[in-house]
Amino acid sequence: MNCRNVLGEELETCCTSPMTGFYRNGVCETGPQDSGTHVVCAQVTEEFLAFTRSRGNDLSTPRPTFNFPGLKSGDRWCLCASRWKEALDAGVAPPVILSATHEAVLNFVSLQDLKHRALNLD
Repeated sequence: MNCRNVLGEELETCCTSPMTGFYRNGVCETGPQDSGTHVVCAQVTEEFLAFTRSRGNDLSTPRPTFNFPGLKSGDRWCLCASRWKEALDAGVAPPVILSATHEAVLNFVSLQDLKHRALNLD
């Protein structure tokens, strides 16, 4: 099955270094096992990393046990839709890559909100 992005096109790869996605295939795909709906391809910022750490999800610290290198500002990562929305409401949402953000996020936020924070409006 071909996944679609928020623009109605084929979903593009978000990032392979570090390898992201719920399925760790570089793509912000989702499925029944993905309770967090990891569908927002974002370029994380220091501000967002501090925000999510304050909410109990430290994405900065490496976790070798889970083959997780830890993120730094500028890295691209598939974020949970609800966490991105929470960050948006707090004024710290990181920019998104629309072509690599899965359409499932539209159940959480509007396309207008995503476009307002988009890195690429192509």
